[in-house]
Amino acid sequence: MLKLIEAIFAGRIQTEDIDTVGSKQFRGELNCNTAQCDKCGECLQVCPVSAITINEYNRPIIDYKRCVFCGRCVDACAGCALYHSNLEALPEILTGSSVDVGRVTNIRPGRSLHVRHLDAGSCNACDFEMGALSNPLYDLHRFGVSFVASPRHADAVMVTGVVTRNLEKAVHMTYEAMEEPKVVIAVGACAAGGATYGETYAIVGALDKVLPVDIFVPGCPPRPSAMIVALLAAADLYLERSKSMGNK
Repeated sequence: MLKLIEAIFAGRIQTEDIDTVGSKQFRGELNCNTAQCDKCGECLQVCPVSAITINEYNRPIIDYKRCVFCGRCVDACAGCALYHSNLEALPEILTGSSVDVGRVTNIRPGRSLHVRHLDAGSCNACDFEMGALSNPLYDLHRFGVSFVASPRHADAVMVTGVVTRNLEKAVHMTYEAMEEPKVVIAVGACAAGGATYGETYAIVGALDKVLPVDIFVPGCPPRPSAMIVALLAAADLYLERSKSMGNK
């Protein structure tokens, strides 16, 4: 045991600063060099989740709710117009709010959020990444955010996976058990877009078909850093709604 402790101190394991910029090989936000785009439409044809549409200028538009960052569109682009940047695709707020989502995370005194995680039918990839939030590297608790065992104790619910018909009732019951105000976060391409598994007799689809989604986190799966950004935005959104309810 003593040798293990010595090895930990020698390795200088410490909490990371949250960084939303990946390595050079990281598949992040998709960009299009319009000067090189020949309007071939191949990117649209090869996308397995129909995350790409073509606008009125015949340029590709990416739906990050659906995108799984597989890179097929980039590989199929004959003119090399589409390319991945190493910037993480950030969570987006879907409801009207003054809360901003930025690349800089900060520890704000007095901020707190209790979160209930709900697996609505995931492959567990998002869940594994979520589990990393509590390790010493990410240390979610330093931001005043913690996971709770019951929706009755939760301010927000984080849902992973496409909603299956067997779990649709559990999703409703979890939401109804929470006190107002409450925030709903769809984590990953399954919960946000619902296109990963397509349409079958066993699947309801994206979370917004069942609950009013406030924030979605893109990725398949999202990195823990993106989830932290979403949780901090959720904490600010929850505070904003609490103040609004208190003023009525």
